Amino acid sequence: MLKQKKSLGEGLIEEGIITSEQLEQAESEGRRQGLRLRQVLVKMGMIAEEDLVALLSGKLGLPRIELSNYLVDPGIIELVPEGLARKHELIPVLKIGNRLTCAMVDPWNIFALDEVRIKTNLIIEPAVATEAEIKKALDEHYGAKGTMKELIKSIDEDKLGIKEGKEVDIKKLEGIVEEPVVIKLVNLIVMRAAHEGASDIHIEPEEEALKTRFRVDGMLREAPSLPKHLQSAIISRIKIMAGLDIAERRIPQDGRLTIKMEGREIDIRVSCIPTIYGENVVLRLLDVSSALLGLSQLGFSKEVLKKYQKLIFRPYGIILITGPTGSGKTTTLYSSLDKINTVDKNIITIEDPVEYKLAGIRQIQINPKATLTFANGLRSILRQDPDIIMVGEIRDFETAEIAVHAALTGHLVFSTLHTNDAASAITRMIDMGIEPFLVSSSVIGVLAQRLVRTICAECKESYTPTKEQLKDIGLLDEGRLRLSRASGSERETPPAQKSLWLGERDASGSVETSGSERGIKFYRGKGCSKCMNTGYKGRIGILELMIPDEKTRNLTIAKVSQEEIKKQAVISGMINLKEDGIQKVRDGLTTVEEVLRVTQEG
Repeated sequence: MLKQKKSLGEGLIEEGIITSEQLEQAESEGRRQGLRLRQVLVKMGMIAEEDLVALLSGKLGLPRIELSNYLVDPGIIELVPEGLARKHELIPVLKIGNRLTCAMVDPWNIFALDEVRIKTNLIIEPAVATEAEIKKALDEHYGAKGTMKELIKSIDEDKLGIKEGKEVDIKKLEGIVEEPVVIKLVNLIVMRAAHEGASDIHIEPEEEALKTRFRVDGMLREAPSLPKHLQSAIISRIKIMAGLDIAERRIPQDGRLTIKMEGREIDIRVSCIPTIYGENVVLRLLDVSSALLGLSQLGFSKEVLKKYQKLIFRPYGIILITGPTGSGKTTTLYSSLDKINTVDKNIITIEDPVEYKLAGIRQIQINPKATLTFANGLRSILRQDPDIIMVGEIRDFETAEIAVHAALTGHLVFSTLHTNDAASAITRMIDMGIEPFLVSSSVIGVLAQRLVRTICAECKESYTPTKEQLKDIGLLDEGRLRLSRASGSERETPPAQKSLWLGERDASGSVETSGSERGIKFYRGKGCSKCMNTGYKGRIGILELMIPDEKTRNLTIAKVSQEEIKKQAVISGMINLKEDGIQKVRDGLTTVEEVLRVTQEG
């Protein structure tokens, strides 16, 4: 250990942080007080602990872990006994395979590494943290053990000074939110949501309880409710983490924070609004460290993917992604930009908010308070010599006008609109005040999309659909066949649509064959522990790509209805959202109920 202490001292001398005389003084003081060299250096003010940790991290090539932003699974904490963790001032934070990462005050302590290795039978990988962080983490994780129910039962209301129905003084509340049991409880809520794949956590005060719900795969589901008397402590803890004012409870507040959990970086946006029973809090979870999805993973059929990829490599024009909130528009935009991002292109985005950081792309966050809006930002972007521009959303005439101008002057522009289908995007642009001939000239493609839940692979089973089920989804809809035939096309249905039909058509175009008679099978999930008994795990897109041809552009100029534009797009070969969903049902990816849920209007 003497050799290791000397190497630390020599490193500090090499960096010019301390002199040889100061090192000798520190070592002497350390021997006298029985302290480690690093403790003496910090205590004597020769180096700040944060600077020392940064130096150790750099010199040893070890990761620096900021424990205040790191959520640790209770199962990982249990791998190292409390006595051993406190003895060597370390915290286990991450386990991958047979390797356990431990944040340590002294990563050079080979005795500690050996002892933990023997106890856990794992390979120990040290990381660096400050002594204060380690001590706080030890109290948080070992001082408040157990499941959420056990933690709630263990809370001493008198000790915390919280009673149901009584307001808590702000100064007292500031102390309560730093209590290990409160910190652990909030951490467990976030960890449970992340483990279940939730995109949002809803913490909802009611008259006699604090309700918790998670949004998983687009659907809200109940989570364990929390005692009403913990409401102020839990909500205030979340507000402190997000940098919000815990004393202000009368107006909405928005904040954000970033945490690390199991090697993943999760960005959390926090929204608080006052309600009659207290502040309602919603946390939006975004796994920023996850890899971007490739276009082939989004749900495109091979034929549509080929068309879309050709479209995004066009030199100029507007490509619009449409759909309601939560339909995956941002994911499609990022995947598209990632596909075309090369060193010879200058790509700039303006977003609200910036959700993923894309290497090699300049990304701008709008800030209305500083007058940085989509429109103002887009004007500035045009002076930055861009090749490709992404506008998070076209919300008004001004933004739409600048986007059209950019497209007509040689730029490729990506953006989103909140419309129900691809054809509606054309009429929405015109309704905003853009001249029809400009819309016709600038819009080169519209992709409408929805997200449907995919069937859980663990409990997937096949079944034979009834005639009524086939009719519900439109596979036995005689009217639709006649509509296709009446379209003026020489073929009965576009080839891509024809493959969606079941049974044999009679002279009138109707289909009388049931699923059982034709051996048709659909799939569903029975429900299991892997999918929380829902039968679904994950989501996939159903997509509708409209690439305006000459006839569609002429209809746009003529300001016809969206129904007329959609009818022409189908004649030109567009597969609509419902038909793409039907194909995914036949492929065993999703269910009839899911497709109907996201495509039925009204």
